[in-house]
Amino acid sequence: MYIYKNIISVETGKRSGKPCIREMRITVEDILLWLASGMSFDDIISDFPELTKEDISTAMEFSASNQKRIFYDVAA
Repeated sequence: MYIYKNIISVETGKRSGKPCIREMRITVEDILLWLASGMSFDDIISDFPELTKEDISTAMEFSASNQKRIFYDVAA
């Protein structure tokens, strides 16, 4: 089931239900950890050519959106 911009998908039995990229086994968390470790978009795409720059940008946007929602839920 796609939950965000037809790129982020969630499947109960895949990667413990974590948000993934286009039904692959690559999670939003994986992408964020690669970026945090210093990998560039091009580095990630070189290692995982099935990903696009749009996939990576959408993962970042999805994560930021979720953080904002968590912050507002806790602050309320």
